[in-house]
Amino acid sequence: MDKGAREALGRRILALAGTGEHEAVVTSGDDGLTRFAHNAIHQNVARSDASVQLRTIVDGRSGVAAGNAFDDAGLRDVVERAAALSALAPRDDVRLAKSPPASPSTSAFVASSASASPAERARDAGEIFGVVEGGGLWAAGYVRATRSGTTVANSLGTLASFDATECGVNVKANGDDSTGYAERYVNDFSLLAAREQAAIAAQKTLASCTPRAVEPGDWTVILEPPAFGEIVAYLTDHFSAQAYDEGSSFLSDGLGRTVTSTNFSLTDDWSNALAPGMPFDYEGTPKERVALIERGVAKAFVTDAYWARKLGRQNTGHALPAPNAAGPQVLDAVVSPGTKTTAQLIAETARGLLVSRLWYVRTVDQRRTIVTGMTRDGTFLIENGKIAGGVRNMRFNQSILAALGACEMSSERARTGGYSYSMVVPAAKFERFTFTSTTDF
Repeated sequence: MDKGAREALGRRILALAGTGEHEAVVTSGDDGLTRFAHNAIHQNVARSDASVQLRTIVDGRSGVAAGNAFDDAGLRDVVERAAALSALAPRDDVRLAKSPPASPSTSAFVASSASASPAERARDAGEIFGVVEGGGLWAAGYVRATRSGTTVANSLGTLASFDATECGVNVKANGDDSTGYAERYVNDFSLLAAREQAAIAAQKTLASCTPRAVEPGDWTVILEPPAFGEIVAYLTDHFSAQAYDEGSSFLSDGLGRTVTSTNFSLTDDWSNALAPGMPFDYEGTPKERVALIERGVAKAFVTDAYWARKLGRQNTGHALPAPNAAGPQVLDAVVSPGTKTTAQLIAETARGLLVSRLWYVRTVDQRRTIVTGMTRDGTFLIENGKIAGGVRNMRFNQSILAALGACEMSSERARTGGYSYSMVVPAAKFERFTFTSTTDF
């Protein structure tokens, strides 16, 4: 569905709705995914779907229903279910507001990427196979191209639409006793550079073969963007107004405090050129650029309409689709760069570890930002400013804020992502990062 079709559908369901205030969120998407392993494509997936969600608010009670049948009967069914659920809901200070138009995001949609074909994805996979086979390796991963659209309309006159393409390549090169990883996420399929990512993954695999064991303990560590992104992803939910108010965030101790090194700054910025995002939230409110941590000082959290009213703050435009249990969320995290290249950070390290990627990161203590996890797919020993070979993977147990207390960012940034996040980060050097055990691989 294009913008016009989504907006027409939003108007149709609002016209069918009865008493109360109403908000329609219409989403559509086409997802093309090619997976491979052992240098062969084993799965090709094509998924296309669209849905409409209606939130009905009557006397402070809200109900939400959704469907993907767009005839009159299907839309009336959504209307009736939303109304019935609102009658059963507890009364709360839930209201809609008319929002001004959001700034357009002109770089998020690339027409040629919206029509990227299975043959094009297979071509990129073939290039990957050719590179890794040259090193006697095999590859696993995927090539992906998606198109998505979102429209928010409400009975007070709000109307906002956004279209985007997202493309990605994920490569894990495998040898006899070592692996290497590379990724790239862009909005333009022609910029995936699959061959280049394969070469990076293959080089890491060959450079980390015959890995040695090193002792766990406190290490100087350099996390490349895919690894650092995993860490930052476990920090962003602290900047929800709900987490702040309920006491599960480190921000609950108060804003204006120094919480990290002055070398660390974090913003929520949908307009970053490396990862252009949706310029409005799921209530149609324009998103603000929010400085979350500025040169080490905790500055702000994000809000939606409900939490802005509850806490007496400005609405920053960070609502998720209703209903949600997490409150407003940071979706476009951007970490400010430093002044040195990653190569310089390595050269200035007497002894440390270079980590390509992290795996199975989980929360240990939410309020204290302690997480645990393992290194994966390319972990290297640094000695006297040079890479001295691969090391066996290690488990860490680390407070994110404590690590950021003595850190330095690289000057190069990349877009990275996972199942639930997309962000822009540099590589990060930590003076003290705690590893608790080693592995035999």
